[in-house]
Amino acid sequence: MQEAAHTLGLQIEIVNVTTISEIDAAFASFAHERPDALFVHPDGFFVSRAVQFATLAARDKIPAAYPARDMTAVGGLMSDGTDTTEMFRQVGVYTGSILKGAKPADMPVLQSTKFVLVINL
Repeated sequence: MQEAAHTLGLQIEIVNVTTISEIDAAFASFAHERPDALFVHPDGFFVSRAVQFATLAARDKIPAAYPARDMTAVGGLMSDGTDTTEMFRQVGVYTGSILKGAKPADMPVLQSTKFVLVINL
């Protein structure tokens, strides 16, 4: 991603946060840096802090893209990611096959082919 950004003349800054207060501190630093956009990494902790991210991004007028549809449901601008309904359906199909005697080692590895782009109006 860094290489692609450089080719396009863009600069990427990766901000690592692991606590609620670090998220607040990161947004405080954004007040001085004024980023053009924010991309939130798909992470269970980040998804659990969806309201915090959406509120702070809206307050600071930072266009933000999220990995999960749930984050747009609480006010995030947009999300782009795997269709979780389809993913869990496939988990059910695999589970059913295993319960019927299929060997997991003989089952193909699948990659998501259905994605959902959500833009919050």
